[in-house]
Amino acid sequence: MPALTSETRPSGSLSPRALYEEVAELLRQRIFKRELEPGSWIDELRIAEEYGISRTPLREALKVLAAEGLVTMKVRRGAYVTEVSTQDLSDVYHLLSLLESDAAGVVAQRATEAELADLQGLHAELETAAQATPPETLHFFAINEQFHMRMLAIANNRWCDQMVADLRKVMKLNRQNSLLKTGRIAESVAEHRAIMDALLKRNVKATTKAMRQHFNNGLNAAR
Repeated sequence: MPALTSETRPSGSLSPRALYEEVAELLRQRIFKRELEPGSWIDELRIAEEYGISRTPLREALKVLAAEGLVTMKVRRGAYVTEVSTQDLSDVYHLLSLLESDAAGVVAQRATEAELADLQGLHAELETAAQATPPETLHFFAINEQFHMRMLAIANNRWCDQMVADLRKVMKLNRQNSLLKTGRIAESVAEHRAIMDALLKRNVKATTKAMRQHFNNGLNAAR
């Protein structure tokens, strides 16, 4: 892992805030990729040495990740990657279902034809990734998230966007594993197809229902 020096970052001076945010993103991605496993202790000294930084910006970065729920701070023991319990998953999926089904209903009612076309394009990419042999799991996961976040952007509720973004970070601690379950990618595509069909018909009730079913099925796969 290269040190975070001026040579590895864009030119110009960086404030301490920019540095700890950069460190937070690097650690965030390592957590999502399972390079830092759930429940594992985060060795601050080793990571600071890897990145060529002091422990001050690292500790600030860990505070950011703790606020997002990705890291758990334990008194006199340090920072650990959060382990998501069954109850945690249930709570996160429940809230996402409420927020995103509401947003989907707004999109069905208010989206322009161009915005619906954007969603159709993302859905087509999902279909392609799912039909590959073997399925392109990582690409599917990325496009799936783009679809959901694009839908939220169209709904245009920044408070909802922020809550969903935070909840999805916690969901990612387990989400990729659920897609590896036999048949789950095909099921997810079918659920997205139902959401897309309802959106194109501008059927608010059907869109909301399809989105809730999507999250219910996702939770069952994640458990």
